Amino acid sequence: MNIVITKIEKMSNKKPKIRLYLDDQINSGTVFLIEGNQGHYLVNVMRVKLGDYVIIFNGFDGEWLAEITKVGKGKAKITLREKVSEQKSDPDLWYLFAPIKKARIDYMVQKATEIGVSRIIPVLTERTNLDKIKFDKLLVNAIEAAEQSGRMTVPQIDDLLQLDKVLKDWPENRGLIFCDEAGDAIPMQEIKKSFDKWAVLIGPEGGFSPQEREFIRAHQNTVAITLGPRILRADTAAVAALSLWQSFLGDWAQ
Repeated sequence: MNIVITKIEKMSNKKPKIRLYLDDQINSGTVFLIEGNQGHYLVNVMRVKLGDYVIIFNGFDGEWLAEITKVGKGKAKITLREKVSEQKSDPDLWYLFAPIKKARIDYMVQKATEIGVSRIIPVLTERTNLDKIKFDKLLVNAIEAAEQSGRMTVPQIDDLLQLDKVLKDWPENRGLIFCDEAGDAIPMQEIKKSFDKWAVLIGPEGGFSPQEREFIRAHQNTVAITLGPRILRADTAAVAALSLWQSFLGDWAQ
């Protein structure tokens, strides 16, 4: 008996490397026009052709195989064919940071997404260098990082908020990891798992003011941790702290 293996079945066994995020419902047979930055990426950068396949995800419905069914100038049509992976969740980890210079904000959002945070919250502190951010640009950075890193979700990104307002409304069941260098700060691996959900707080380039530091320390959910003997830039501290959390308390430890 001869078994005919279709082109789709062959592609299902070997996923394409190109992944695209769509903020839309996904169903077999649905046709999408991919344009703008994603269209440019497909057509001009990756140079897809008719019959090529890409992976599509929307953060809820897993990964889907989609066929390139039309190619135009800087845009392409794709047709969804079949689901190839069930949806996977990411750790419930929030990342709070004081905005810094533009290029380094982009870097921090990209790396936080790649590492696996679920929510990104920019906060205003007394020494924050910027008082506004480009939300749309941060979201684009997060989407691109999710596409390239293989994660199936895109982190939620909040508008810029006052730090004291965020902490006053803080949920009781979420621990707050405060990267501080005081003498009683502990290494990440010594944190007792007293909370199921966590957040990491990274300060501005000039550090927190004494009043802010006292306020953060006084919060009942705060755990002060040290990132070692050297002074780290804000973006370096973010990558270090998030990586340590993933290693000892997140899905890297599983």
